[in-house]
Amino acid sequence: MADPELVDVVVVGLGVGGEEVAGRLAEAGLTVVGVERDLVGGECPYWGCVPSKMMIRAANAIAEARRVDGLAGTAEVRPDWTPVAKRIREEATDTWDDTVAVQRFTGKGGRFVRGTARLDGPGRVRVGERVFQARHGIVLGTGTRPSVPPVDGLADTPYWTNRQAIEVEELPESLLVLGGGAIGLELAQVFARFGVRVTVVEALDRVLAVEEPEASEVAAAALRADGVEIHTGVRAERVSHDGRGFALHAAGGARFTAERLLVVAGRRAHLDELGLDTVGVDAGRRYLSVDDRLHVTEGIWAVGDVTGEGAFTHVAMYQAGIVVADVLDHARRAAGGPDPSGTASATGGASGTTGVRGSAGAVPCADYRALPRVTFTDPEVGAVGLTESQARERGVNVQVGLARLPSSARGWIHKAGNEGFVKLVADADQGVLIGATSVGPAGGEVLSGLAVAVHAAVPLARLRQMIYAYPTFHRTVEDALRNMS
Repeated sequence: MADPELVDVVVVGLGVGGEEVAGRLAEAGLTVVGVERDLVGGECPYWGCVPSKMMIRAANAIAEARRVDGLAGTAEVRPDWTPVAKRIREEATDTWDDTVAVQRFTGKGGRFVRGTARLDGPGRVRVGERVFQARHGIVLGTGTRPSVPPVDGLADTPYWTNRQAIEVEELPESLLVLGGGAIGLELAQVFARFGVRVTVVEALDRVLAVEEPEASEVAAAALRADGVEIHTGVRAERVSHDGRGFALHAAGGARFTAERLLVVAGRRAHLDELGLDTVGVDAGRRYLSVDDRLHVTEGIWAVGDVTGEGAFTHVAMYQAGIVVADVLDHARRAAGGPDPSGTASATGGASGTTGVRGSAGAVPCADYRALPRVTFTDPEVGAVGLTESQARERGVNVQVGLARLPSSARGWIHKAGNEGFVKLVADADQGVLIGATSVGPAGGEVLSGLAVAVHAAVPLARLRQMIYAYPTFHRTVEDALRNMS
């Protein structure tokens, strides 16, 4: 057995959060080993946020061109997937090569190890025959993988996950999407706008079931207008593949067929592979349980999707800032001296930054009350905080205000493609917003002001006294405030 090599920190998994933590700790002067078995950067730059939004940008351009009729003359559109695939391959992913990302990390002073890591007792990480002993701690950022539902026959077929959908060079004639969440709807709309016959099958009674019912209605109507078939309340029982196409057999006898099957039924962390039992942590949970400083247990932190706080890049980056601050604070206290980098602030920024507790060096606590999320369909579905039903389930005295986008000045001007609304959820006793949804052509952008209002608990009275620029989409917020009851 190899003798352990002593280092300051080992980061297992260099996805968005892990890479951020590892890079910043290395820049701070700690000896950091970063371990990744796949691609440095993780899902987002190679199979998620970045390439999918390139696909969406292209598909939306097609939709906008088709909206010329009735607004500015006539237009003829001939979709071509070739430049989209080329851009994803060359601009976004370097043909799924992480050389640049590895160099970015090592250029900050980190040491990169390619391989599969397992915990090997307190403070120890094993990668093949190498063993590292971490002085100050271990950070787990191993992310999640697609969750495959236990549908009879599915595992034996060449189904797609988001990865195959992103990598596709030639589009199929037809596509069956199993799952009506954000990823499923985004990809369904993209492929439909490029001429693929798309069918979405969702087990729950509506698509985007985690969002407001009004958002589900608008999103479903928009996809149907693009030619997508949507079937909700359908429980898949069996999947077969005959070498040419797929057949999905559902409860009640319904049958759906397509050339390709895309499975986007959620994601899960694979904790059993991490050796958590060697440090007394239960590996039987769906995600790693962490406290408000992202501690899993003594000397171990977790960051990103593996924590179960939302599979979003912005959550991973937010958590990374907390972990960096906490690890540096731990290192400072262990050394009995000042912060070794001068950066152990609430935001992980420069020395002297004021933390949430009002002093440099303070380590913040994670706060997800104003967690924003955006589904990048057309129209976009942006949301922050609690939905109306979530608030009522918590016993909140709820006030709700809703204003439809087509009824606003900007929505009326926009005309084609103006579907959407703003919905506000308030705590009537406290007089503040606790949730909001913004659906529209710029739903995710309008969300920013609403996220500030929820995060800062801005009084409703103050929001009503604001000046909202005319004519903008965000002016619909003023209408929703006026409609609150």
